[in-house]
This record gives sequence, C-alpha cells and structure tokens, in this order.
Amino acid sequence: MQSKKEIIEAFNPNASAISDTLFGLPFNEDHSDLILIPAPWEVTVSYGSGTANGPQAILDASMQVDLHLPNIKDAWTMGMHLLPISKELKEENDIHRNLALKYIKWLENTQGDPIPDELIIIPKAVNGVCEKLNIFIKSQALKYLGRNKVVGLLGGDHSTPLGLINAVTERFGRTGILQIDAHADLRRSYEDFTYSHASIMYNALKNPRIEKLVQVGVRDLCKEESIFIENSKGRVTTFLDQNMKRDLYHGHSWVDICEKIVSELPKQVYLSVDIDGLDPKLCPNTGTPVPGGLEFFELIHLVETVVRSGRKIVGFDINEVAPGKDEWDANVGARLLYNIGSLVGISQGKLVLKA
Repeated sequence: MQSKKEIIEAFNPNASAISDTLFGLPFNEDHSDLILIPAPWEVTVSYGSGTANGPQAILDASMQVDLHLPNIKDAWTMGMHLLPISKELKEENDIHRNLALKYIKWLENTQGDPIPDELIIIPKAVNGVCEKLNIFIKSQALKYLGRNKVVGLLGGDHSTPLGLINAVTERFGRTGILQIDAHADLRRSYEDFTYSHASIMYNALKNPRIEKLVQVGVRDLCKEESIFIENSKGRVTTFLDQNMKRDLYHGHSWVDICEKIVSELPKQVYLSVDIDGLDPKLCPNTGTPVPGGLEFFELIHLVETVVRSGRKIVGFDINEVAPGKDEWDANVGARLLYNIGSLVGISQGKLVLKA
C-alpha cells in the first residue's frame, strides 16, 4: 500500500476532480486525518424537507471546490474522508419521517382532541429510532477518535450531532459548544419529539461535560428558550443577530465582536454549524430559513479567531444543508466544509495557519 507521502507526491491539486471521493482527494480513511460521518436524517423536521440529502449533495458539490486556501499551506494534504452514506440509515429515516409527518399534520389541525389510537404510538417510535441513531453516531465517532482522527459530522437535520458531541466529551473531557444558528434549539421537546432538531442544544446540555454553550446568529426563539437562557446562570451565552448587527451599525468591527464571542469559550470547543445561521441568500433551500444571519466569510473569520486564540476545536458538525433544485446550498455547504475542516485541522496540529 502506498504511503501518504507517496500519494501526496503523485497527486495534482490543480487538476479537475476525477474521483468520486470528497473534494476529489486521493485519500482513504487510513490516510485522512479528518473523518466525516454522514447522517442522512430528517425524521423530525417541522417545515421544509431535504436535509437528509445533504451529505450526498455536499459530496457531489465538493468536486467543484478548488483546493487552494490562501491562509493555509497545502490544506488538502491533511486528507478529508467521508464515510459511506448508509442506505439502510436513509431507508429508516424515510419510514420514520413519514410516521412523524402524519403526527405533525394531526397536531397542526387538532383542536385539542384526544390523540387517535393509530397516532398515539408515533412519538415513542420516533424517539426510539432517534436514540438508536445517537448511539450509532457515538460508536462511529469513538472508533475514529480512538485512532486519533479528527471527527466531524455531516447532517441531516440538526438533531444528528448529539452522539458525536457525547463521544467528543467522553474522549476529551470538559468542552464548550460554539453554535452557529438562526434558532436557539433549546426546547425541551418539539411536537412531542424528544430528539427534535429544535431540541439539540437542550439535549446536549444534559451532558455534564458541556460546561458552556455560546450561540451566535440566533434570531428566532420562543419564550421558553429565552427563559432557559436567562436561568442558565451563565452556562448559555447568546449573541442575538440583531444585537450584533446593532453593534456593527454603531461602529464596532466584526473583529471586535468575534473576540468578544471567543472570550466566552473554554479551552476546548465543539463547533456546531446549522447552515441557517448564514444569511438565507446562502441557504435558501434549508428547512427553516430566517432573514438576517452571517455572511460566509464572517463565519470563517469567527472560526479562525477561535483557532488563533489557541483554543482546540475537538469536533464539529455542519447541518441542515438541503440542496434544492439549484443545489446552491450544497455548493455553499461544500466550501464551508473545506474551510472549517481545514481550520479544525489547524487547531489539532494537522495543518499550519499562516500569520
């Protein structure tokens, strides 16, 4: 078998992609420092659908991404490998998505009537299969973390990274979460689904090793979530999008705002990116787009600020990429993955960030 050095020497990063691997890179999982777990899952989505197709769409779009990053020397040499997208997982998603949709439609049209017998078992079934997904993702993550790989996850909806979050904290200990999102995702449950995409951070905070949650870009939250943040005794810090915009309008720089955000984080950070944290012109097909949000390079600068601060990004996810007919979201998602994955690699000593 060729060594990684031999593979690098034989590969032309300037040529067009000729393989069906992520970004057309020539590495398998053994030669890649970054392993990505695909989660083609959207069982509990409550508005637009399509995020279950996110991992495949990002893989397809990645073939058009140029590999040169001006601020990172030979970023591609770290190696990024997307594990096979499970057909069985996608089929299970489709079955339980249809069940959840029946229940959601009944909720939307009910007038307080008792739950019909044929629907009453659906929340339990959906919660059970989502828990199975969490266990599967956690076992996959621990396998590669045990091999000293950097591990990320490609969703799917934003419920999918819970298993990875729990695996990372089991491996690295006390960690903070930096969440990029239009929504707070702090509901105890949503539409009777415990593992809803709207509850991911509520569920993550059940883990005692998560010492801090810092939210950036939030601009759509309910009163329950607002009260949760207020009562968290500083465990949750939320940078509302409208407040950040107000600071920018009053002359503060994005550099200063990023420094303020990063100062709230502990030394170890898990990065969770819901693509709807970006301006919806960059993700018009995502499930729940909201006006406002970050620009692409505002997000990249924020992650770079985390890295330059000396903090270690111990894991990450990118979620809620729904390709749509124009595949624009996947185009953005693929470039987001390449930039963020490379920066995470720097934070773990796999690459070098230029001054």
